[in-house]
Amino acid sequence: MGNHLFDAIRAVATPDAVFIETADGRRWTYGDMIALSGRLAGALQALGVRAGDRVAVQVEKSPEALMLYLACLRAGAVYLPLNTAYTLAELDYFIGDAEPALVVVGPKSREGVAAIAGNHGGRVETLDASGSGSLIERAADEPVDFTDVERGPDDLAAILYTSGTTGRSKGAMLTHDNLLSNALTLRDHWRFTSADRLIHALPIFHTHGLFVASNVTLLSGASMYLLPKFDADEVLTLMGTATVMMGVPTFYVRLVQHPGLTREATAKMRLFVSGSAPLLAETHRAFSEKTDHALLERYGMTETNMNTSNPYEGDRIAGTVGFPLPGVLLRVS
Repeated sequence: MGNHLFDAIRAVATPDAVFIETADGRRWTYGDMIALSGRLAGALQALGVRAGDRVAVQVEKSPEALMLYLACLRAGAVYLPLNTAYTLAELDYFIGDAEPALVVVGPKSREGVAAIAGNHGGRVETLDASGSGSLIERAADEPVDFTDVERGPDDLAAILYTSGTTGRSKGAMLTHDNLLSNALTLRDHWRFTSADRLIHALPIFHTHGLFVASNVTLLSGASMYLLPKFDADEVLTLMGTATVMMGVPTFYVRLVQHPGLTREATAKMRLFVSGSAPLLAETHRAFSEKTDHALLERYGMTETNMNTSNPYEGDRIAGTVGFPLPGVLLRVS
């Protein structure tokens, strides 16, 4: 049976190809990704994490944090990302509701989270913004040739808590095939290939940054600039060597206001995607006027991943989120 999602990632991974580059010049190849995610998966198993166990993660964005998501897939665990802005009182609800076997947090949060996790039988390890911490130290002693835990298409891969628009946040359960099928659809619909280089300035604790941006990149064998946060100056500089950017409307508002946003600055880019919130028609028009690029809006939900997208070829109309993606049925009522 294999490991449904990670087997698909591994199948397109060229070991020597670059997977991640960071602002400070560090690089991870796909071979590095397979090695570190394997070591981390071994560390999870050594900590008692078994197939189907939840691993809650509230850490700053880093390449190692992304590898931890992949390690959870490989260990057969259920990845549970948590917003870095959540307070201890909010974490108490999520940890109590999901009952994770392991919680991974920044070093400063360890003591407070340990008191909460201990009430629910969970352990706590650390991972900081620089990619250091107790979990990485444990992983250093593990072999790179981890044997992936078998997981099928209907096995849980992740739980993401919704924004709680109708009461308290609810955990949306996503299977291996939920994530794989949607990422493959987006890869094909948006014409991703191994030649693409994505500007990744989104958080990785929600669907957009974690599943749309990261999974589509992985399943294309493409590379990404992994940025800790959005910085307009930095993003404009990277456009000289990148091909794709995914962002929220706020990113594009800031870019439109930046004097450096020109046709010349964006000449090597092939696609700009906007999502997670409605994009104002005036932002869409202003971006197009300055760059000759029409922003591609899409619509999705935590519970379903992406449902609709503006066309890759054809008119992308301001104020719309396009048509149903292949395999999606849509009813307007």
